[in-house]
Amino acid sequence: MWRLPSAHAALRGVRTAVERCSRAGPVTEEAARAMERAVVRCVPSEPKLSLSFALADGSHKNMQRDQTEPLGRALSRIATNALKGHAKAVAAKKSRKNRPNTSSGAACAGPGPEPSAPVEPLVKLYYREEAVAEDVLNVDAWQDGAVLQIGDVKYKVERNPPAFTALQLPRYIMAGFPVCPKLSLEFGDPAGSLFRWYKEAKSGVAEPEGEGPSSLSPSSPSPIWTETGVNERVYTPSNSDIGLRLKLICTPGNGQRFGPSRELESVCSVEAGPGTCSFDHRHLYTKKVADSSLIRTVSYNILADTYAQTEFSRTVLYPYCAPYALDVDYRQNLIQKELTGYNADLICLQEVDRAVFADSLVPALEAFGLEGVFRIKQHEGLATFYRKSKLTLLSQHDISFHEALESDPLHKELLEKLALYPPAQERIFQRSSVLQVSVLQSTKDSSKKICVANTHLYWHPKGGYIRLIQMAVALAHIRHVSCDLYPGIPVIFCGDFNSTPSSGMYHFVINGNIEEEHEDWTSNGEEERCNMSLTHFFKLKSACGEPAYTNYVGGFHGCLDYIFIDLTALEVEQVIPLPSHEEVTTHQALPSVSHPSDHIALVCDLKWK
Repeated sequence: MWRLPSAHAALRGVRTAVERCSRAGPVTEEAARAMERAVVRCVPSEPKLSLSFALADGSHKNMQRDQTEPLGRALSRIATNALKGHAKAVAAKKSRKNRPNTSSGAACAGPGPEPSAPVEPLVKLYYREEAVAEDVLNVDAWQDGAVLQIGDVKYKVERNPPAFTALQLPRYIMAGFPVCPKLSLEFGDPAGSLFRWYKEAKSGVAEPEGEGPSSLSPSSPSPIWTETGVNERVYTPSNSDIGLRLKLICTPGNGQRFGPSRELESVCSVEAGPGTCSFDHRHLYTKKVADSSLIRTVSYNILADTYAQTEFSRTVLYPYCAPYALDVDYRQNLIQKELTGYNADLICLQEVDRAVFADSLVPALEAFGLEGVFRIKQHEGLATFYRKSKLTLLSQHDISFHEALESDPLHKELLEKLALYPPAQERIFQRSSVLQVSVLQSTKDSSKKICVANTHLYWHPKGGYIRLIQMAVALAHIRHVSCDLYPGIPVIFCGDFNSTPSSGMYHFVINGNIEEEHEDWTSNGEEERCNMSLTHFFKLKSACGEPAYTNYVGGFHGCLDYIFIDLTALEVEQVIPLPSHEEVTTHQALPSVSHPSDHIALVCDLKWK
């Protein structure tokens, strides 16, 4: 009898001798491999453990038991469930025998013998070939490698094997665009898991011999699946896959063992892609991950679905864009392909819907080696992704501009100046803009740290003075992080700043000061004026210069997006050229069927000085 070491250990020999008279016997390695699985999930933070197994009658049982419950009670419940399952199977068999049958053979046949009354099966748990005592608590009894016996059937107990807690394929799949399944694992990791992709066989094509997924239902026509030959996490359909559905069989693992496999079928068939996209030519410059001495950086406003799907957007902002091209599932295919094709080390995104971050960006970018953090604003927010092989996240220091201005002593002087202009102060406090600040460290050289800031400033054309105040708060906060908390680390500041190079905000960032006479202090008229002079100590430059435009819509085009870098520590190795004007205007303006946003991504390679 196996039990935890205790005061009753002296009785072990007697009880073991009795238990070994049972039918379990020793379990060989070959027999263990042939056993059914009994999967146990038991974590210290939860009061119950779960037990999952299939009975001989084909029914699947999922049980929840208290971790502190004696094993005997759990085994008794299993026996009861097995007895009920057996009774149902007997009843079903009896019902089939009593069903009218017009065949001559059935007419001549007499009634068969009555099935014997079901007997509660033997249910035992064994560990290291010894029966586990029934007073052992569940949390200690259900050990990995134990053997559960129910009647004549034996199950190998797998405690906390790798398992998928979420697994989902995209709803919209296009030829030429990567398919990145959304997945979450417990007790495992994607790198240790197995993936195998299949596609429907075209009409008249037989399934090749060998192992492959079986039909789903014998009662209805089932698709025949053929292997694609791709055994990686990401699959990119080709034009030959158009019109066919996909299937993914994946087995969770952790590098040491594997958990139960899961399979998924795509809801829709593969659709044709849009042809050449605006970013395809740019990818020629970013075919490989940049050298270890470089930081390939991307800043991109990806156009939030919450804005793209409004009637105003479809009829006023983007009337030239085909409605289907504004759909989030369509656009995410383009965004995923564009971002993964840049092979970036650092990606700062604006206008990111929470669901898009979790269900689309994280699965896609994680599959290509990046990890991300998210900061919500109201309906959308900011996301920063970094390449895990090059950078690790040390800390986060996100703020809301109006909350920091109101409550952080760091901005006391600025708040006192602003208090002289109550109408302007009220308007600024109403804005929901946020700043995302992440401190990253090189995985190769721990002495190299970097402060990465990401923001989306207030959008209104007459909000120049609001953007000036927001930028003053941002730079003060970034200085606190990069000088006080992590003395001397360089800064990369990405974002959609909603400011052209002629604006007061841009002048303030580049020159380090703004005079109180600047016209932007009265950007919304005399009533909301808030004249003041501001300074900051950074030496910043726009890494990608001042493009003619980074935002191109029907009624406006201009440069609103920047990657500001710390001139004292960083320099630009190369800037990836923006799409040509012809590419941008192929479908009149942005977004379009070949470009997913009304903004254009900025991409550059930075290096340490």
